Amino acid sequence: MRSLLLYLKGVAMGAADVVPGVSGGTIAFISGIYETLLQALRSFDAELLGMVLRREWSKAWDKINGSFLVVLLSGIATSILLLSKLMLYLLEFHPVPTWSFFLGLILASIAGVCRGLDLRSLRFGIGFVLGTVLAYGITVMSPTQTPEALWFIFVSGAIAICAMILPGISGSFILLLMGKYKFILQALHEFNLPVILVFMAGAAIGLLSFSHLLTWLLRKHHLTTVSLLAGFMLGSLNKVWPWKQTLTYYTDSKGGQHPLTEENLSPWAYETLTGLPAQTTLALALAVLGAALILGLEAWGRHRSMSESQTTTG
Repeated sequence: MRSLLLYLKGVAMGAADVVPGVSGGTIAFISGIYETLLQALRSFDAELLGMVLRREWSKAWDKINGSFLVVLLSGIATSILLLSKLMLYLLEFHPVPTWSFFLGLILASIAGVCRGLDLRSLRFGIGFVLGTVLAYGITVMSPTQTPEALWFIFVSGAIAICAMILPGISGSFILLLMGKYKFILQALHEFNLPVILVFMAGAAIGLLSFSHLLTWLLRKHHLTTVSLLAGFMLGSLNKVWPWKQTLTYYTDSKGGQHPLTEENLSPWAYETLTGLPAQTTLALALAVLGAALILGLEAWGRHRSMSESQTTTG
């Protein structure tokens, strides 16, 4: 039963990482496995390498909490593979409602990241403004087209996976900024094995390389790190604005046409320029639903932590 529960937590984490704006790290945190996950990741070190070289398999397995990682990662992989097709369909045929839902998720995630921080601190202000300006500059100045070469897929995996151990930011959101969100979803849907394997290799290297650094930053410079993260999310919101007009396209290696440069529009201008319905009421409803989902998960997590604390005290 415990393994099944852990597997379901992995499924929830995988589902979160498929959706831009929801963090798998947040799900790990509120479900009570965050510290265990960090400890397992930190165990990949020189001592573990020595155990492997000496063929001390049992000790190595216990050190990394192997059973925990296998069950959790199985749940994550299952969820990602099953949901990739659904996300491609929604982004292709229902873009405005889908992006509106994502917008609500991200807005609420920003509020969640800032919760409990000293918002009057100079360090928070500097980090938040710097993150906002940096992210907005990246999304405005760089086109959405990025290389489809395997080396860039490797880099994308290495960077995006770090979000898995950072509550408040989504790995798929990072892929969205790097212009590889739909590309990776399509690769999963088509079971493009070279792309999937290279992306997974990048993810593995990135996760093992940065877990120690991220843990240290959050422990030693928590306020600055989190404020920079919150600003980064705010400055990147224009990437998920629901009403867009495509100005130019690019052709991928298979001859498919994809947006290259886009312009954000008001709902009214969107209807006028594209001739498509703005679906304003539905968009607002889904944005509110997305925000409510995040806020509800956070409230449940706080209630769970308080209950466990009271139980321990009692």
